[in-house]
Amino acid sequence: MNWETRITKLLNIQYPIIQGGLAHLAYSDLAAAVSNAGGLGQITAMSLADPEELRNEIKKIRLMTDRPFGVNFSIGQQRRPFAHYLEVAIEEKVPVISMTGGNPAPLFQQLEGTGIKTLVLVAAVRQAQKAEELGADAVMVVGQEGGGHLGRSDTGTFVLVPRVVESVNIPVIASGGIGDGRGLMAALSLGAEGIEMGTRFIATKECVHASELYKKALIKGSENDTVVIKRSLGAPARAIANSWTDRILAIEEEHGDYESLKEYISGVANKRYIHEGKDDEGFAWAGQVMGLIHDVPSVSELMEKMIVDGEDIRKKWGTS
Repeated sequence: MNWETRITKLLNIQYPIIQGGLAHLAYSDLAAAVSNAGGLGQITAMSLADPEELRNEIKKIRLMTDRPFGVNFSIGQQRRPFAHYLEVAIEEKVPVISMTGGNPAPLFQQLEGTGIKTLVLVAAVRQAQKAEELGADAVMVVGQEGGGHLGRSDTGTFVLVPRVVESVNIPVIASGGIGDGRGLMAALSLGAEGIEMGTRFIATKECVHASELYKKALIKGSENDTVVIKRSLGAPARAIANSWTDRILAIEEEHGDYESLKEYISGVANKRYIHEGKDDEGFAWAGQVMGLIHDVPSVSELMEKMIVDGEDIRKKWGTS
């Protein structure tokens, strides 16, 4: 099967599969594994302590792969300045920059003339059109099924993706609720030219920073075991349901403000769960796709199965 799309040509990758930013999890080891398997792996910049740590991660990934990779900048409600991190990425001539959350305009200004390919995560048609106006090479469209931060509306992937496809001229990448070959082929059927997966890549052997408890929770949980927190702050995000998220939701129901929530929604609380496996002392992002996760393969095994399953589906379509 020919897997070439505008996304594979744009990013110079074999398969139209992109690994999500994954705060505090997407480092050089996972990113290199995805790139080596034919997709686009990404390092997440703003989880790193300083710009030089980003430089070190970029140097590490180049020792592990000679294939394209990206650096993700999560700028939504980001209190730390990102300009110096982006400067490092530009100096190191990274092939791809992706942007999630917040207003990406300052990043485009800084990237002007560099030739670096740009991807912007959006959750609404107008956001996709704005990204195109700013000069994005492609948009990643996340439906409400996704893990982590979502759009303020509850539009699902199956409706949002084709709406964006018919509203912009640049390539569209589908995200949210995708974790296997069926999701890949469904996304392509909707008009997307690639997919982004976050939650599914956490449950892989190369996601070494994710605790065993986190991975087991993804395997054992169903599509009904996630909740959306932070709606009251205007920044809804999907996480695994546990006693910690129960407290967050209770505070939100009591009309608690950011000050009353910040201890519970902090990166520190996130890392207590995802790194240390303390599920009663923190929270972990996950999408509804956790209902489709049943094992912890290597990245290459996961992607190989996705491609084989996708090709089997294409064959069935051809005989129907």
